[in-house]
Amino acid sequence: MPADALSMRCAVLGDPVAHSLSPTLHRAGYAALGIDATYDAVRVPAGELAGFVAGLGPEWRGLSVTAPLKREALALADEVSDLARLAGGANTLVRTAAGWFADNTDVPGAAAAIRERFAGPLASATILGGGATAASVGLALADLGVTTITVAARNPANAAEAVAAVEAHPSAPTLAVVSLDEVRASGGVLVSTVPAGAQTDTLLGRVLPADVVFEVTYDPWPTPLVAAALATGATVVSGLDLLVHQAVLQFGLFTGQDGPLDGMRSAGEAALAAR
Repeated sequence: MPADALSMRCAVLGDPVAHSLSPTLHRAGYAALGIDATYDAVRVPAGELAGFVAGLGPEWRGLSVTAPLKREALALADEVSDLARLAGGANTLVRTAAGWFADNTDVPGAAAAIRERFAGPLASATILGGGATAASVGLALADLGVTTITVAARNPANAAEAVAAVEAHPSAPTLAVVSLDEVRASGGVLVSTVPAGAQTDTLLGRVLPADVVFEVTYDPWPTPLVAAALATGATVVSGLDLLVHQAVLQFGLFTGQDGPLDGMRSAGEAALAAR
């Protein structure tokens, strides 16, 4: 029986989650393809994912998982993709005949977002921040051929899990870890997973210019980094690009149909403009 025959239910889970654009994107996809489904945002605090999932009825088909639940998603899944295991977290749970399947669409979503905006060769990258998003984007960069990656974290020790994940990539990129207060970069890809408030003039002066700037947030926009990067003529990849591409991949896992990229992006852009 096709998934949409069950009037399927999906949702994004996290804490906080009310700000998420995921319902807007997925609902736009359902409307475009005529799929009978609902998609909501549900606040699930840390430590409560397993209990929430255990109480779901058979109409529930797919869950988008955001912070702080991505590691919990791995632990409760009956089956885990190699990519989710490598990344150390799952942003996607899909119900199958065998139970719940955990996957990670952040990594291929990030790679697709970069390639949509920049088709040239990629060799080196600097990532600001050392959390789960840094790990996913680092793996995506390795997939795209980047061989040298510097991770700059406020506390370099806290980047250990992200660094270990990227180092385990089959291409084994060379990684270095430095303090955010000491990082210096020029050219290549610059990825920011740090808040806009941390993007001081001093920091920007040490990491720009770059060929490609990937700002993983989408609200507020533009961030200080994006504004400075655009002034230098850099190619900018946005957090909305990432969100849309990973959502399109999730949409396919949930529904068995290709997500309408342009329609989902337009819905996201309209929702952001209305905020």
